Amino acid sequence: MRYMNIREQAKSVKMAAPKMAGSSGEQRNNALKAIAEALKKNQDKIFAANKADLEQAEKDHVAAAIVKRLKFDETKLRDVIAGIHDLIHLEDPLFQKQMTRQLDQGLTLIRETCPIGVIGVIFEARPDALIQISSLCIKSGNCVILKGGSETMNSNRVLFQIIYDAVIQSGMPENCMLQLEARSEISELLTCNGDVDLLIPRGSNAFVQYIMDHTKIPVMGHADGICHIYVDKEADLDKAVSVIIDAKIQYVSACNAVETLLIHKDILKVFIPRLYDALKEHQVELRGSRKIAALCPCKESSAEDDKTEYLDYIVSAKEVEGVEEAVNHINAFGSHHTDCIITENQETAEYFMRYVDSAGVYQNCSTRFADGYRYGFGAEVGISTSKIHARGPVGLEGLVSYKYKLYGNGNIVEDYAKGRKTFHFLDL
Repeated sequence: MRYMNIREQAKSVKMAAPKMAGSSGEQRNNALKAIAEALKKNQDKIFAANKADLEQAEKDHVAAAIVKRLKFDETKLRDVIAGIHDLIHLEDPLFQKQMTRQLDQGLTLIRETCPIGVIGVIFEARPDALIQISSLCIKSGNCVILKGGSETMNSNRVLFQIIYDAVIQSGMPENCMLQLEARSEISELLTCNGDVDLLIPRGSNAFVQYIMDHTKIPVMGHADGICHIYVDKEADLDKAVSVIIDAKIQYVSACNAVETLLIHKDILKVFIPRLYDALKEHQVELRGSRKIAALCPCKESSAEDDKTEYLDYIVSAKEVEGVEEAVNHINAFGSHHTDCIITENQETAEYFMRYVDSAGVYQNCSTRFADGYRYGFGAEVGISTSKIHARGPVGLEGLVSYKYKLYGNGNIVEDYAKGRKTFHFLDL
């Protein structure tokens, strides 16, 4: 078979999209069942490939945060298989009637959900991400082009082949999935407007901005994950410490880990020493404003800390006058991802949640809940901070669009333009 460049391969995926879109919910669920069975059956092969990636990462002195994402063991395999079964039990997102309206006698308009088409996802070095993204695209009837981090090349190659073989053997159309491996292929993918309907890049701010600046394909996603927790003067301090620790260390390199703490000025003296001790116990470095640094032996923060996504065991903290200043700081320096208030005052919480301009606004709970699986979406292809189409964790609903179907009986616009007929709108 002759070599096909990325544009040619993308066209092949595009040709498969209508067949994928027309598949039944039962067919797509059967494909997901086949994936779950194939993953379990081939686990030794998967773990061997992942071991090779881990060994190479050690030789290359890859950062510990990336290695943590890279590792794919029995626990992660169990979790992704459970996620696939959860996805199977979710309602089919396709062919759902969102509106049925009679425009006139014998002229009926229906709005019905349909897939986006071909989705290109460029994601970090996480083997479980490849499985989750593939599963979501199959459930939602989308074809997918996958490009994972180079550190997971062996794992992703094996996982993709297992998934693709299972999908095709279960009756899905050939070329409904494509995997890219070389970094250079990203630039080619960006030129595939017309064949790729949506790009979802996951990575650093600079990387996502590069994608947006170098393609005509619509892009959905988020750049930074600068998440905040504001501890109000009416906070339960036990809750505050517990939530902050979880939000920082439960998965330190995740985009929904907390990076900046805002503390009400009235509770600094009682809260800061307690917070410092808790962070120190979990090997988290605290960088504080001058007032905070005067209350504990922490490094003094700089203006740069206000806009830094550490992805590490570091958190910055500064005092604020109250909820209004906290909201203004978050809207100015945050990434519109996920931000939280710790307070027992519901009125203050509602003010925070109304005026913070983020995809997720929380009260008294960890920012780490910002995840499609934890929202009951089955999984997610990413988190979007835009306000167009999808926002927050993007699950099945974010991977479908809709089309209008108009059923008539020889109707022509001229009759209405000339007044021979008039519309009689009736929602059915």
